[in-house]
Amino acid sequence: MTASNPNNIQLAREAGQSIWLDFINRDLLRSGKLAELVELGLGGLTSNPTIFQSAIAQGSDYDDDLERLASEGLDANATFEGLATKDIADAADIFRPTYDRLGGADGFVSIEVDPQLAGDTQSTVEQARRLFATLDRPNVFIKVPATPEGIPAIRTLIGEGINVNVTLIFSRDAYRNVANAYIDGLADYKAKGNSDLSGIASVASFFVSRVDSNIDARLGDASDSSLKGKAGTANAKLAYADFREIFGTEKFAALKASGARVQRPLWASTSVKNPAYPELMYVNGLIGPDTVDTLPPATLDAFLDHGVVAQTLTEGLESAQRDMAALAAAGVNIDDVTDELIAAGVASFTASYVELMADIEAKRDSLAATAS
Repeated sequence: MTASNPNNIQLAREAGQSIWLDFINRDLLRSGKLAELVELGLGGLTSNPTIFQSAIAQGSDYDDDLERLASEGLDANATFEGLATKDIADAADIFRPTYDRLGGADGFVSIEVDPQLAGDTQSTVEQARRLFATLDRPNVFIKVPATPEGIPAIRTLIGEGINVNVTLIFSRDAYRNVANAYIDGLADYKAKGNSDLSGIASVASFFVSRVDSNIDARLGDASDSSLKGKAGTANAKLAYADFREIFGTEKFAALKASGARVQRPLWASTSVKNPAYPELMYVNGLIGPDTVDTLPPATLDAFLDHGVVAQTLTEGLESAQRDMAALAAAGVNIDDVTDELIAAGVASFTASYVELMADIEAKRDSLAATAS
């Protein structure tokens, strides 16, 4: 695309939103496909245990490294960390020109801590420190879940200058806790004698479609089907209003004067789960300043092909409030929904991680047997 005929990724950036890819594997990195997307304007990349499970378990792209790491006597956890950090480092290097060109405002790649640590603050902090040091790149995010135990970990890590992508945010209460933990972490970092805060970055990953999936199931065959498919977008828009309020305070203004960046809301889970819904309803409906949307490959292709870019995020706030009130009147307790969703999210990523460890063991055994 030329400057006179920008693509939708570029148009979204003009509207203040960075489009990221929610996917990684070796072929994406080695084939030049990721570099091509970066040329189109792609601003970053996210990964999670489920994505890595699919990448490593399928095909033979990782076999050489699996054999090498196995020969070093590493267990499955250490082997996975070796495989994942190599991919993340390579991806971060591909995005580094973007990061440099934009002065550290974009061009990030995310890797998640072991989801089995979601209930352990100290172990989360220790693994995050190790991953950040191992990768040794300024455009890397360490993903930490927004569990009650994750919130103090976020403050600690930001206070040490470690970039954090806070994942699995479903509720506005959790979002506000995350945003305040980020701001408190920045204040801690500054209190240690660091006068320049511009090198610290964070995003708050707010999940969208899973909210609708849960609430639609609760509504069942209710006669008022007009309530279905409304909560995900409404919840996100209200959280964005919270973002604007929190980062418009005097407390943050004092940090901003030292170079602090806002913690951008990142819309996650923006591919529709219900095929009856328009495939881009979350993507098109949540575009606005100081945000990120991370898209799986098929959704990214659809957005490039026929997405509609407009300032939609700041529109319809009163309608969003009415939708959430109507759901409450229909007996849907949003706190119950979001509590259930974060528990399910942690459980799902943990299951993928455990399965991945088993896949790595099985692949190593198979490769060893073939070699002998």
